[in-house]
Amino acid sequence: AMVGIGLAVKGTDQASFCASCHAMSEAAWTHKQSVHAQFDCNECHTPYALPSKLPYKAAIGLNDIFVNTFGTTPDVIQANDGMKDVIQANCRRCHVASTMTVAMDVKQYCTDCHRSVPHSKKLPIDRRKAADV
Repeated sequence: AMVGIGLAVKGTDQASFCASCHAMSEAAWTHKQSVHAQFDCNECHTPYALPSKLPYKAAIGLNDIFVNTFGTTPDVIQANDGMKDVIQANCRRCHVASTMTVAMDVKQYCTDCHRSVPHSKKLPIDRRKAADV
């Protein structure tokens, strides 16, 4: 059971799994172009500690299934405050040396200023290669 859970957690962390839903295809595409492309989606989007990661991931997964099944996915997907708190904790965990020398009280979240770091800006369609789509 533990091996199965471990494989399921690892498999559903990866960008290829996340991109399998049409609604996330652009987020996966822009992630692939970013400086963070070597990281799995859930290294940023779920809590780092396993005891809090599993229930969080289950709740988010059930929500994703619901919105994809019933077609309530918004055109522009934005992180809610709870997700932003998780992302912020992961930014600070990985970039602890950088954040020690930065006034972190200027904005609430790192992504308020660094929005296109984790997901690079999408190129206009006329500048893309066929393989990029």
